Amino acid sequence: MNILDDLKSQYKLGGIAHRLIYWNIGCFLVSLLFFYQSSVGSFNFPTWVALSTEPSNFIAKPWTFLSYSFLHDGFFHLLFNMVILNFASSYFLTFFTQKQLLGVYVLSAIFAGIAFVTAYYVLNLSASIVGASAAIMGILVAVTTYQPLMNVRLLLIGNVKLWHITAVVLILDLMQFRLDNTGGHISHLAGALFGFVFIKLLQNGTDLSKNVSWVIDFFSSSFKKPASTPFKKVHKNYGKPVENRTSRIITKDKAQQQIDEILDKISKSGYDSLNKEEKEFLFKAGK
Repeated sequence: MNILDDLKSQYKLGGIAHRLIYWNIGCFLVSLLFFYQSSVGSFNFPTWVALSTEPSNFIAKPWTFLSYSFLHDGFFHLLFNMVILNFASSYFLTFFTQKQLLGVYVLSAIFAGIAFVTAYYVLNLSASIVGASAAIMGILVAVTTYQPLMNVRLLLIGNVKLWHITAVVLILDLMQFRLDNTGGHISHLAGALFGFVFIKLLQNGTDLSKNVSWVIDFFSSSFKKPASTPFKKVHKNYGKPVENRTSRIITKDKAQQQIDEILDKISKSGYDSLNKEEKEFLFKAGK
């Protein structure tokens, strides 16, 4: 199995957290091709992908309330966000589902985008924003709200409580609020607020992520081709021994059993715990 096949398998089996990371990396690579200006050494994102505070832009392009959360203006901006996303999502998925993770990411980004354009409209300022930080803050604060006393082991520091980490991140945002990137800090804090509200509503029986799941399911079912029932010719085959038919059923059961064992191993130890033969078998079985 080559590297490309390995990445495809990880994308299929890694869950929504891995897919969000892949989508962000993919968007960054596309941005390098089309939006990076080597002459000045920076990105120039157009208003149809970045979220602009100009009403004429975001009203005509409402998708930018989400698209901005998959774009980054530098490698280290991307790297830092993906590290935090991987960290926050791993703890989030300890208690919640894959669909809820995607729902919090999407809704936190939209809520933070609305807060950003509203604040800049009130301040009579004009700017644009990109980055997944607000959506990631929503995930981090959501799991912290639900389980603040969870122990987290950090390299060189040791065990700390989850709320300690989240508090440090929020305090840093507040300290830099008036210094630099005010719009970014507004969106970060708004994303954090949404994560808090999401958990409180969930504890009262309201799951906002279901709205995102419904929209995704609606569009995915709309683009699916209806399953066609092929014509089947029914006839008796007197020359086909019963033993061969039974043998194939047993072989299929063994293959399924091996797949189940590999998936169980992934759920316990992660995809990287598989050996080369198991990865190749799983990739062939998924074709």
